[in-house]
Amino acid sequence: MNMACIGDADPFTAAIPATKVELTVSCRNLLDRDTFSKSDPSKLASNHTHAHTNFCRTEVIDNTLNPDFVRKFILDYFFEERQNLRFDLYDLDCKSDNLSKHDFLGQAFCTLGEIVGSLGSRLEKPLIGIPGKKCGTIIVRAEELSNCRESVMLQFCGNKLDKKDFFGKSDPFLVFYRSNEDGSFTICHKTEVVKNTLDPVWQAFKIPVRALCNGDYDRSIKVEVYDWDRDGGHDFIGEFSTSYREMSRSQSQFHIYEVISFSPSHTHTHTHTKFLPDLKHAMINFTVAIDFTASNGNPSQPTSLHYMSPYQLNDYAMALRAVGEIIQDYDSDKLFPALGFGAKLPPDGRVSHEFALNGNPQNPYCSGIEGVMEAYYQSLKSVRLYGPTHFSPVINHVARYASAMTDGSQYFILLIISDGVITDMAQTKESIVNAASLPMSIIIVGVGPAEFDEMIELDGDEERISSQGRYAERDIVQFVPFRDYIDRRGNHILSMARLAKEVLAEIPDQFLSYMRTRGIKPGPLPPPYTTCPPPAIHPLLARRVSRI
Repeated sequence: MNMACIGDADPFTAAIPATKVELTVSCRNLLDRDTFSKSDPSKLASNHTHAHTNFCRTEVIDNTLNPDFVRKFILDYFFEERQNLRFDLYDLDCKSDNLSKHDFLGQAFCTLGEIVGSLGSRLEKPLIGIPGKKCGTIIVRAEELSNCRESVMLQFCGNKLDKKDFFGKSDPFLVFYRSNEDGSFTICHKTEVVKNTLDPVWQAFKIPVRALCNGDYDRSIKVEVYDWDRDGGHDFIGEFSTSYREMSRSQSQFHIYEVISFSPSHTHTHTHTKFLPDLKHAMINFTVAIDFTASNGNPSQPTSLHYMSPYQLNDYAMALRAVGEIIQDYDSDKLFPALGFGAKLPPDGRVSHEFALNGNPQNPYCSGIEGVMEAYYQSLKSVRLYGPTHFSPVINHVARYASAMTDGSQYFILLIISDGVITDMAQTKESIVNAASLPMSIIIVGVGPAEFDEMIELDGDEERISSQGRYAERDIVQFVPFRDYIDRRGNHILSMARLAKEVLAEIPDQFLSYMRTRGIKPGPLPPPYTTCPPPAIHPLLARRVSRI
């Protein structure tokens, strides 16, 4: 992999990475830009943040429109940051490093969170970039890397392999895959081709154990044997399976494997360890609650915290977008309940501390963060700001759904945005103590110039919150005042990135603490999401034997 870093590191973002993630890339049905053969694709990936850009390249694979790239992209993964990725695909026609001399095959854009948050941490997207052309698809899979630092030296040889070439012997090579918990496999190594022989001796190679099995010595390793063909249509000879433990505990210098011949499967995805495995087996449900009390000021006046300027977002909108745009990558259906509290509702002026921003209490779901933003703006036009400031109703609202999903299959995140003093502090404390035993976290963002002493108390970093002698089982609240993260130069994008980084930093630990205290292990992958109305529960052979 060739990597170049451009730009200086931002000291604000120079944190110790939570983990390293390995990306595996495949493509299907690429454009054929070569006249007398198939394309020779190579992938260029870039990782963009506001601080720097990284470039990584895969190897070139000759004569194929369906490449499975062996070379991986290793990235630092931050749950609390939006990590934008771009993948560019080229058909390499010469040895030049100048990409303008090669044929462009298409590109794709996504975030690292989208990949990790997809079913099985596997994201498939169409390639775009050539007007009027279908460029094929890209498949990206993510796996959290273990801390295993071992390497192993391996060498393989074959004996009496099957003859596949009509006029000569086979030209065999090996492809190694590591298994995944869903029964699929991920490519991890490919040997050189040994020409015109049925008794090949491949060169010894050194490979990290992490690449073979990610530190799990009993993880199945599948080895497929192929006869190389110039046109890329390699003939399958057979396969065998082993494990790193089996290879390493041999009493002799050699292992003998039977190569079984049948039609191989090429569906490859990933398994995970630590935070990512639990995350991919749980649906993340994101709910927003916004303060509509009169202390925010008249929304029609520029001094109001709810003022809708045609030129920039207000603090409520910035906080909502900053957190929501990252969280939505982990919410499979992208349908978010959006609530308000502290307003008088039409038509009778009833005060509500738990109302749907879209005006539909039976279906408060909004489509994506853009849908939440639109519902927020429409509510400002239809409700009357009033009071007082009660947090407990919206906390209890989410807790009711979380209490029905305590098996680890779903996790709930409530974002509360408010401007000041909480008037139901005792009830809010009781609600948080009760919610601490449920699969949920609460993010509170304070906007405006007020003092936030009550919200700081709810955070529980210094002293665990209690109610009527009962202490919260876990710390599930993260509070931050937005003003502490506003960029003094007026850069709102940087302000939002800083806010999101701070408020989301504790979510992984809170999520894992719930799973571990309940003894919940990652279960089967959830079924693929299919579009349907929101549920009542909160939305989430012949055998030829050779020897090798």
